Amino acid sequence: MVVSMKEDQDETILKLRFATGRTEKRNFKKMKSFSIPSLFKSELISRVKDVRRAGDKLKKNFKPSIFDFGPVEILLSRHFGFCYGVENAVETAYKIIEENPDKRIFLLSEMIHNPAVNADLQDLGVKFVQDTAGNQLVPWEYLTKDDIVIIPAFGTTLEIHAILDKIGIDLYSYDTTCPFVEKVWNRASQIGKNQYTVVVHGKPSHEETKATFSHSQVVTPTIIVKDLEQAKQLAYYIRKEKTAEEFYKEFAGQYSQGFNPETDLTRIGVVNQTTMLALDTQEIVEYLKGEIVRFYQLEPSQVTSHFADTRDTLCYATNDNQSATYGLIEEEADFAIIAGGYNSSNTSHLVDLCQEKLPSYFIKSAEKLISNKEILHFNNKLKEEVLIQDYIPNKSKVRVLLTCGASCPDAVIEEILRKLVSFFPGAKEIDEVVEIWALAQV
Repeated sequence: MVVSMKEDQDETILKLRFATGRTEKRNFKKMKSFSIPSLFKSELISRVKDVRRAGDKLKKNFKPSIFDFGPVEILLSRHFGFCYGVENAVETAYKIIEENPDKRIFLLSEMIHNPAVNADLQDLGVKFVQDTAGNQLVPWEYLTKDDIVIIPAFGTTLEIHAILDKIGIDLYSYDTTCPFVEKVWNRASQIGKNQYTVVVHGKPSHEETKATFSHSQVVTPTIIVKDLEQAKQLAYYIRKEKTAEEFYKEFAGQYSQGFNPETDLTRIGVVNQTTMLALDTQEIVEYLKGEIVRFYQLEPSQVTSHFADTRDTLCYATNDNQSATYGLIEEEADFAIIAGGYNSSNTSHLVDLCQEKLPSYFIKSAEKLISNKEILHFNNKLKEEVLIQDYIPNKSKVRVLLTCGASCPDAVIEEILRKLVSFFPGAKEIDEVVEIWALAQV
């Protein structure tokens, strides 16, 4: 079958390496307005975002918007919700469905990490080829050259590109890869061509990290590190204090074919999965750079001889959302609600930030707000939903922080906001409070 044709596939991957070099020449798509299905929109939230944009065009103010409903105050993050890449992917997917009523349409995996969006696409007849873990849901041999296969915002691997190419499926007309993900691929390619090994800070099982790893490894030796702790373990091999045999066991599944820790860690550069926590990536960069400098006894002017000068590769939305979350948690509050898909990396990091400061609850929809007494919260460490009792404190005025990830529709945030406020008898009318707030900002 197609997937077993290893030699042909390897040849196709090499061909695709140059074909996908379009990302090195392709300029970022111009920022534009997108046509998003109405079921994901919210006039209320759009009003808030428009007011904040008008008053802070340079995006320097990360203080939240504060809405006083009487017995409860909701502090809404300055930045949240659909980012450019998500809006582009969602618009493209629905446009493809509308324009191709007689064709079979597939998605390589989830379009974005949001259950509402993915469920609606499935209701419209779109089938997922794989799940987020890479398990096959539709056999490759089931696909034909006449089918449409949408590449999601995370991008995909060159290995999957090769499979689709062999089938004869159009690789580029239905590719919704986020330009900020492609930017990372470009960065990895650039430093790889300068004889640096690429270190990818990301989650090895995440679709985006898999794609970045795939594109990087055809240019240069590549390794994935999950976090600072793994970076510290990698430093043992940079300092040549542990053996290659130990490396292959410790980093199994996270290094490119033929990786030699004795020679491939003398010159390195770090890129990241765009949704990782910015401070974590910076910490890894500074740590590995420090180890390189000490081991090779480098002067400041010599650092780039062993460590590539890479700028941060987080996307603008991840940076904005994280900065706004820092601004959010500077405020005094009783608890925080963070909305988004449970497999959303960028949302999980917002949860982690909030949990360092105050009780924080991760939910995917307003349905998880069971009552004013119970909330069904997703525990990131246990990877399961946990029922929390008495999450709203018994006091005369409660303050709640509210935000969401880059793949969460505005409609979900409005539903959560309305349901939260409904738990407080005597609360002021939501639309009226928001309109008074908006007028006060002018």
